[in-house]
Amino acid sequence: MADLVLRAKSGDREAFQRLYREHAGRVYALCLRLAGDPARAEELTQDTFVLAWRKLGSFRGDAAFSSWLHRIAVNAVFQAGRSEKRRRARIVESGAALETPGREVPPGLRIDLERAIAGLPAGARSVFVLHDIEGYKHVEIAELTGLAVGTLKAQLHRARRLLREALDR
Repeated sequence: MADLVLRAKSGDREAFQRLYREHAGRVYALCLRLAGDPARAEELTQDTFVLAWRKLGSFRGDAAFSSWLHRIAVNAVFQAGRSEKRRRARIVESGAALETPGREVPPGLRIDLERAIAGLPAGARSVFVLHDIEGYKHVEIAELTGLAVGTLKAQLHRARRLLREALDR
């Protein structure tokens, strides 16, 4: 793996393509869990790897490449969310109506837990995925999202309660 990263850092596109093939599935799964939408997750996965290619020179190797890439993916999802909020705010300010996208879960994700996670409100879903699935600490999530730790804990509690309710049906 380290050899692939070194080769990719020196501009070897084939090495980067191999890194992409090895890590794209996990990055997509993370983006899907955070975004709750397969099409959006695909876009975010691509954004993550474009950013990784651009920032590869800054990868120092202090952590595993997968950890570094994971952090880029999380940041890409949150940056996209902030951009979307700003876009929606501009639409509301201009008087245009907002359309709320459906939360339909694709057929491949019929597993009850995945469906329940996808059905969570965006804030609760993000905190739940980052904390309970990806293992981030509250302080780290606060840094990523800009939310207070107390707010995150409340969102996590809400997410867990909603998941229990959804799975008990």
